[in-house]
Amino acid sequence: MIVVHELLKRFRAADEKIVAVNNLSFSVAAGEVYGLLGPNGAGKTTTIRMIVGLLKADSGYAEVDGYRSSTEPDAVKSRLGLVSANDGVYPWLSVREMLLFFGDLYGVPHEVAVVRLEHLADTFGLQKILERRCANLSTGQKQRVILARGLIHDPPVMLLDEPTRGLDVIGSKVVFDYIALLRDQNKAVIVCTHRLDEAQRLCDRFGLLHAGQLWREGTIGELQAATGCDTLVDMFLGFLDEQGFSANSS
Repeated sequence: MIVVHELLKRFRAADEKIVAVNNLSFSVAAGEVYGLLGPNGAGKTTTIRMIVGLLKADSGYAEVDGYRSSTEPDAVKSRLGLVSANDGVYPWLSVREMLLFFGDLYGVPHEVAVVRLEHLADTFGLQKILERRCANLSTGQKQRVILARGLIHDPPVMLLDEPTRGLDVIGSKVVFDYIALLRDQNKAVIVCTHRLDEAQRLCDRFGLLHAGQLWREGTIGELQAATGCDTLVDMFLGFLDEQGFSANSS
């Protein structure tokens, strides 16, 4: 389970303090896919970094499986899997070497990692490329290796940051299938994206962010009833219109 409680993060830019995340609270249960959604700059990635423990909150806290990121960062990291659009592969390693390397980083016993690698290779269609160097993989193959890497230590919590950025329709479907697999494995999942149409297909519940604040939260049915809009895109556009924003705003 993931618990975020009144997280606050400010950054200083020149003589100005920018509030990136403003007293944000939400929780995600095991087996639930939670869409943390908003446009670029809404605070999604900053929130993920605080959950992981890569960024210190000014106040508030994040808990993963009962461990706080601020006081027990190693315990938190061992229980997290992270997949990001910025992820890459180590070109000089084979697929097998890379997955076992990450298993070792997470403290997975070698014999357990070998068994888990075989299962992941079957799940993601990697058997034929396990001995191939990552430098020689196609974009789609690299993507599947990165998805498998996130599960090599079998974490109870998965964080996906813009997982379909730059992917074509086939690549995006691989991610959709991956998220369905995580739900079936009873993992607590956060998906951060600004692609609201995709999120509406993927997630069980949504937190809608704007300027670091959570202005709506609920299932798609609850959000539709509250806003009178059918889609997440229309909900955001309606909210921005109410706030006086326009497509031409700077």
